[in-house]
Amino acid sequence: MLDWKSVAQELQGRLSAYEKRADVRGAGRVLSSGDGVVHLDGLGGCQLGELLEFESGAFAIVMNLEEESVGAVLLGNDAQAAVGMRAFGTGQVLSVPAGQELLGRVVSPLGQPLDTLGRIHAGALRPIEAPAPGILDRRPVSKPMETGLMAIDAMVPIGRGQRELIIGDRQTGKTSVAVDAILNQAGKNMACIYVAIGQKASSVAQIIEKLSSAGAMAYTAVVCATASDSATMQYIAPYAGCAMAEWFMENGRDALVVYDDLTKHAVSYRAMSLLLRRPPGREAYPGDVFYLHSRLLERAASLSEKRGGGTMTALPIIETQAGDISAYIPTNVISITDGQIFLDTELFREGMRPAVSGGLSVSRVGGAAQVKAMRKVSGQLRLELAQYRELQVFAQFSSDMDESTQDMLRYGGVLSELLRQKNDAPLSMPVQVALLYAATRGILAHDTPLDEIRDFKRLFPAFLTGTHPHVVHELQKSGELSVESEEELTQAIREWEAEYKQSRGSEGA
Repeated sequence: MLDWKSVAQELQGRLSAYEKRADVRGAGRVLSSGDGVVHLDGLGGCQLGELLEFESGAFAIVMNLEEESVGAVLLGNDAQAAVGMRAFGTGQVLSVPAGQELLGRVVSPLGQPLDTLGRIHAGALRPIEAPAPGILDRRPVSKPMETGLMAIDAMVPIGRGQRELIIGDRQTGKTSVAVDAILNQAGKNMACIYVAIGQKASSVAQIIEKLSSAGAMAYTAVVCATASDSATMQYIAPYAGCAMAEWFMENGRDALVVYDDLTKHAVSYRAMSLLLRRPPGREAYPGDVFYLHSRLLERAASLSEKRGGGTMTALPIIETQAGDISAYIPTNVISITDGQIFLDTELFREGMRPAVSGGLSVSRVGGAAQVKAMRKVSGQLRLELAQYRELQVFAQFSSDMDESTQDMLRYGGVLSELLRQKNDAPLSMPVQVALLYAATRGILAHDTPLDEIRDFKRLFPAFLTGTHPHVVHELQKSGELSVESEEELTQAIREWEAEYKQSRGSEGA
């Protein structure tokens, strides 16, 4: 028989430890709702960026604080926030899951799985908005973040912790450069976050397929807010991706985050701002559009040893119209980042891949983000290519050129052909150094046929690894090109040339 007296004593014992607390939260009512934007009254104590919870279970982010009302953007659809419905302040900003468990997954900006791999059991939650590391928490960028693209690693080097903008017109290979950079991080203990903002779902699916087939999804997470998603989702996507990458940086790891692209991000923010009745400025963007991107990109850093020594490298992408880099959003992001890779439409049409413009591309970290061997062989490369481009224009109008000019044109042609590279075929640092050494030190003759240059690029890396593995190992280990390594590399190039000419001669016979 149940002893009610003992039950009462047990309950009293449990309740004695109960601490009485009042859950005080601001409450308001929806005044208007439409196009993903709600206006509320009665939320006097809420803060900018605070998460609001509605009776229906929907959530919104506070964007406007006015005298008599609050403007917020919905994270769901309009039906979840009808006029007259009550809303409560949570006192928190939006947080997303972060941690090792996200790698290999495709998620929404809220961290919800979009793939078929089931629920994500993330070990941590991070707020999407966080202050950037201070100056004393940082250290200078010194380690290279190799993309595997010779034109970039040699002329516009990127360091771990740097913010390097990829800019150009549509269909010039901006996304391909970023994807190749991710593919090249295999085996380098680098966590990659690819953030797709406002793209077609089919385009994102192709990128995911490319990463999966190359085995890169093992160390990559994809945050996806497609063109069919709301402006709110496109707005929070890069901040969510940044928060996920920050977890790796804070835990002493290296992270790479790609924002593809921030032009669409700015457009979504403009749409939200106009619906919130904010005063429009230049090109109808709100006055704080600079802060929109600066507070995102400033979070990329190379942390000091005291803070764990982690890094977060940011590759934002911006789309230009007719190559106009002086437009509002391009100039804003150029001024925030540590350099830009400009992809030229004319070079792209000529078949140059990647279509990197040596004149308009720059890295403000420069040689500090290169290994010594790469710095040694690529020192004059940008200048020589710029001279070649100028001479090309001059040569169109002149039929009579002296021998030195013709030689420079031939040399520029060899360099251009050497820097031409297919998508999804990144080259390791030792291979890049070997190829550039052959051209810049004059071991490959300036009048070498372009067919032979193509064969050299394709066949020499395997030949070098097979016959002179010591050079490759030394370059990989020390990052320096010693006198002995130079002599051995020169010998390897000469041996390959002799073997190549002999095989071509036997084919001709």
